[in-house]
Amino acid sequence: MNSLFRITSRLLPFLVAPLFAHVDVSSYKNYVDSLIPGVRFGMAIRSVKTGQEIGNVNGDEQFTPASTLKTLTTAAAIHFLPLDYEPKTELTVLGNVNVKKRTLTGTIKIRGEGDPNISARFYDDPFYMLYAMVDSIRAMNIDTIVGHIDLDSSYYTGPWKAENWRRNFYDAWYGAEIGPLGFNDNCVTIRFWPGYFRGDTAVVSIIPDVGYVKVVNNLKTVKGRKKKWVYGIDPDKSVITLGGTIGEDVDSASLVLPIRNPVGYFRAAFMQALKNRGVVFKENMMSNSKTELKKFSYSAAPLLSILDEINQRSQNFHAETLLRNLGAQVVGEGSVEGGRRAERKFLLDIGLNPTDFDVWDGSGLSPENKVKPSAVAHLLAKMARHPKSEYYINSFASPGVGSGAKRMQNLDATWLTRFKTGYIAEVYGLVGYIYTVDGDTLAVTMYLNGTNETPDIKSKDVLDTLWMRVINYTNNNYKSLLEMKELWLDARGVVGLNKRLDYFSKLLLGRPYKLGPMGEGHLDTKDDKPLVYLDSVDCVTYLENVVALAMAKSEKSLYRQLQRLRYKGGKVSYVTRKHYLLADWVGEGKYAKVIPMENEVTITRTMPKVEFFKTRNVKYSGKDTQLNIRYIPLNKAIEMAKNPYKGSMKVLGMGIVGTADNIDVTHTGFVIFTPGQKPILRHASSIKKQVVELPLAEYLGTRKVLGITLFKFIQH
Repeated sequence: MNSLFRITSRLLPFLVAPLFAHVDVSSYKNYVDSLIPGVRFGMAIRSVKTGQEIGNVNGDEQFTPASTLKTLTTAAAIHFLPLDYEPKTELTVLGNVNVKKRTLTGTIKIRGEGDPNISARFYDDPFYMLYAMVDSIRAMNIDTIVGHIDLDSSYYTGPWKAENWRRNFYDAWYGAEIGPLGFNDNCVTIRFWPGYFRGDTAVVSIIPDVGYVKVVNNLKTVKGRKKKWVYGIDPDKSVITLGGTIGEDVDSASLVLPIRNPVGYFRAAFMQALKNRGVVFKENMMSNSKTELKKFSYSAAPLLSILDEINQRSQNFHAETLLRNLGAQVVGEGSVEGGRRAERKFLLDIGLNPTDFDVWDGSGLSPENKVKPSAVAHLLAKMARHPKSEYYINSFASPGVGSGAKRMQNLDATWLTRFKTGYIAEVYGLVGYIYTVDGDTLAVTMYLNGTNETPDIKSKDVLDTLWMRVINYTNNNYKSLLEMKELWLDARGVVGLNKRLDYFSKLLLGRPYKLGPMGEGHLDTKDDKPLVYLDSVDCVTYLENVVALAMAKSEKSLYRQLQRLRYKGGKVSYVTRKHYLLADWVGEGKYAKVIPMENEVTITRTMPKVEFFKTRNVKYSGKDTQLNIRYIPLNKAIEMAKNPYKGSMKVLGMGIVGTADNIDVTHTGFVIFTPGQKPILRHASSIKKQVVELPLAEYLGTRKVLGITLFKFIQH
């Protein structure tokens, strides 16, 4: 059946209907309020393709962003810093070497420039980089140092402990102090086991133990499997007090806790590395030679690895370090304020207003941070067009990856989104990108503030649900596009338009029939059925899908090819859809053309487009189309169809010309002309409820119509 008779638009899915229509979006807030009463919800969605904002719920209000603020830190970094940027640690050997005694008398100077990866993150041993430094010294025939270790921490200025954080953050691994010289994320692991007897203190181990952290052990062993331990950390010194109880049947437990004074921790770790590598160190502050013997430079990981740690695994330590490094590199001040100045400069560079981002740190831990959802979406959209966009977007998490490891696992196509999660007390955020079936990228931001006592899983589920609904709506039946790509790839050996039309029209035999299975998806709210759909077809969509498969130059161009066939100029909208087969689809003359036929006659009809669109409440500025329809009368068509075909193999399109004067054709399909055989019709049958093939003469013998028109397909 021609698309003139397809079912018109239905109500859009709940929560998504207003989004792309630029109308009321109160249903989003109502949905959130129904599950988490009293919460503040903010959302913004921007099209990267057009640059336009297409969804906004409280998007211009200020929200606490939590860890989604890291997307600003990393965006500024990738904007200003070269892709091969690596935070460096320099080791300089000064003094004199007694070759016979293999002794350096002098100074080992180490200057830190904020490398966050002097740890076991990318290596088997947290001492790996420190051992590399010591091995460089040993390679100078030095196994004894008489002098001192000079640690240069001047690369950073200002407080190393982030300001405006909640007090308890400083006692958690994710709130470790930041310094230009650090080791093992400036944390230690305290592992403990029950004692041998009830009443004994627990057995405690420090990993790695460099003699810097002291544990006051008041943790007692008790009966059973009780787990009721507590800890406290001195605010200024690396002294950890363990208390509470541990059951004798508990295997073991561990806590990852921050140290105090990262430079002191680095010194202790370096001294341990010297010892482990067999280098003797004898303190002598009087050995103060300025004679430089050699300088070495080390870096544990490049910028892109650091971005992954920040945006995929949400490492606060890396984000805070990068913010200070950004300040040092861009404005010459390695501090939070320097980083903030660099970020403001970045925002101006890309055309955004810095006042829309009230920034107090690099990681988002401060509850004082405030952003506007619309501004963050605009930032993400700008970065999607940035020369380094690929590296930026690829650093984000996704379902099954990083902080998204347990998020949205039931998505059919998890690769359709990349995102950054965020959480601090009473704050949840989810920002990132959603790829749509039409090739657009959506920059999306969602925030919940003031969640109070709402369970963590519930808040995350609300955001994930909204996020997945946007994905599913903008990729309605995406699996059909994947199927089409697989079909196309399987047919790479089929060459020539006629052979490909024959191949694909036969391949779809048996597909279920459904009237009007396709629409404009999220691109036009009038008919939001999928833009691509193979689960079922009607006569027109069967024709369109087969021709798209046959004509597409590659599997990547399938979607575009299909939309160019279905819409004038390939512009997707209800108005530009080719509703009339001969007047619009064939009449456009780009992909098909009516062929001359023996015994053809011509009638003139007017396609009532003005009335057609008016009855569907669609604004239309065009005019009715007058059309000369050439066709073979039914009796002549039956006579032609009863005779074996004598030419070369070809596949033509066929339209049934009915008696109604307000429509060009009432049905369509493919006619396969094979040498020596009678013509075969393949079509999506509303009677058989599937795609079938049968002799053309047999089909025409059951029709009461004027005749048929035949058209050939044109390959561009």
